[in-house]
Amino acid sequence: MPHFEEFYAAKLRGSLGLTDAESVLDLRGTNRPTAEASLKDMLERSRFGKGKTVAIRLDPPPEGGGETLFQPAGRLLLDAKKRGLIDRLQTLPAQDGLGFYVALTGKPARAPE
Repeated sequence: MPHFEEFYAAKLRGSLGLTDAESVLDLRGTNRPTAEASLKDMLERSRFGKGKTVAIRLDPPPEGGGETLFQPAGRLLLDAKKRGLIDRLQTLPAQDGLGFYVALTGKPARAPE
């Protein structure tokens, strides 16, 4: 079996989902302000602990279409990725429902003095 870089090995294994995450943030049934507050709290707390992976679950679109938390949550998470708080951001695989798989950076290691 040839050796692959982690990125390509993950592609062969498929998307990371609920069973791969260390914890799950279930935002199904919450309104937008509550969901945004929960995401911001998760990101703020991650700055002081070790990095971990989180599956974020969202409600699917209502029957006949309509607004979901996917876009507002995605924007907030993408902004956190740009600020260096998230190492990996991807959508959950279809079998896990609507949401995101996030690898939080965590507290940076201190350089020895």
